[in-house]
This record gives sequence, C-alpha cells and structure tokens, in this order.
Amino acid sequence: MNAIPFLTHSDLLRLGNAAQASARACERCRTIVCPGWESLGSSADRSSLRRVGTLRDPAVDEPTVEERHPGGTNAWSPDAPIAPAFFPYNRCDVWQCAACSRAFLRYTEYGGYYEDERIRALDIALLDDTPCAS
Repeated sequence: MNAIPFLTHSDLLRLGNAAQASARACERCRTIVCPGWESLGSSADRSSLRRVGTLRDPAVDEPTVEERHPGGTNAWSPDAPIAPAFFPYNRCDVWQCAACSRAFLRYTEYGGYYEDERIRALDIALLDDTPCAS
C-alpha cells in the first residue's frame, strides 16, 4: 500500500495554481465547490475526486485543535485562512477533481453521536503558512 504524501505550502500553491487555470468548475465537481467548509452531502459524487495528499504532518503525534482567525473570521467563514498548521486543516486530506484538477480539502468532524464529512475548495489567496506555537 502506498503512503499518502504529506503536502507542503509549495505543494498547495502548485495544486491551487493548476486548478485556477480553469476558473470554472466542471460538471463533475461544480456542486461541491464551496468557498467555506460545507458538509459533503450523501448525494455528492465522491467518485469524481481522487486523493492526492494529506496535510496531516507525520512528525506530529497529536495535532492541535487551535484555529487561526487573525481577521476575526470563524471556522465557517468563506474568507477564513487556510492554515495547514491549525485545526481543521491539520487533519485534512487534499483531493482533486479527476476531470478538471480543482483541488479540495476534506476532513471528518467527529461529534458525540455523528460524523460529518466536510469539504472546502482550495483557494490559494487564503493560504496561510503561519506555524502553530503549541
């Protein structure tokens, strides 16, 4: 079994730039393109996405649950920074649309009685490579 590659800030920029070459989402992924975190509904076509890497740092045993919101955003804000050293990005895998190469971040939120698979389109304008102090 192949290990999922750990993606760096440079890798995310490369993936995001490749996706921005086609500014419009294709038919296969247009229904899941969202600027902020959204639940990935049961009707979403997961087969149109392929996993290309992870933001889960293999050198970190227990990723932080600290979030990064320097501009007063919150986790659901479409303009919240995409900060891979912080929650929830530090628990994300990175996926691409098999048709148009648009990149997405995905993670699963585990609550007391539920699991919620969430997705957010990668927007390189929001990338924040600030390291986490904790």
